[in-house]
Amino acid sequence: MWSAGPARRVPDGGRPAALRPGFHLTPGMRVGLYGGSFNPAHEGHAHVAETAKRRLNLDRVIWLVSPQNPLKTRHETADLAERMAGARSLAKGPGMIVSDVESRLGSAYTIDTVRALKRRFPGVKFVWIMGADSLASFHRWRGWVQIMRETPVAVVSRPWISLKSRFSPAALRFASYRLPSTAALRLADAKPPAWVFLFGRFNFLSSTALRERLKRLRP
Repeated sequence: MWSAGPARRVPDGGRPAALRPGFHLTPGMRVGLYGGSFNPAHEGHAHVAETAKRRLNLDRVIWLVSPQNPLKTRHETADLAERMAGARSLAKGPGMIVSDVESRLGSAYTIDTVRALKRRFPGVKFVWIMGADSLASFHRWRGWVQIMRETPVAVVSRPWISLKSRFSPAALRFASYRLPSTAALRLADAKPPAWVFLFGRFNFLSSTALRERLKRLRP
């Protein structure tokens, strides 16, 4: 099985912005962390965030808009401010927060972000949220095994990729830690590694398709 390798621990001390994440959380809160480029944000992203919030009974879902996805090139990624604005236009429900905390932390990898937020907000019950398309390539993420061991994970079904994702390297490696979807309400309280696959209606929008459509419309 190919692996992106373990992640080294990156201190966030010395970064004043790391102490000002731009949102406030209190111990006992159940908080979903939904990371991505959102390049651009679309209704499919909102579907994943809203499904996870409802099915996991979360108090907050934080959209972590990545300054730059390490698996993508800069020329294909729009400006951070533009992507933040797009995410804000969709994350309108109660408890939805759009954040640039990864830029504030200077974090390039999810594992560093998760560890920093756990240190910053002890007692908060974090859950990592992703679409099934992300689970399919999760084994390419830096420190993906450590992410699974740091926080529970919720995977929301996405069209075309859901079946393949359930046989991905990450799904197979952590198969014995998968909880039934009926246990979704207690995922935030589970000791990691623990994850659920949430089935539901499909939203067929994708960032890739939207970018291709925009290219065709440009003169």
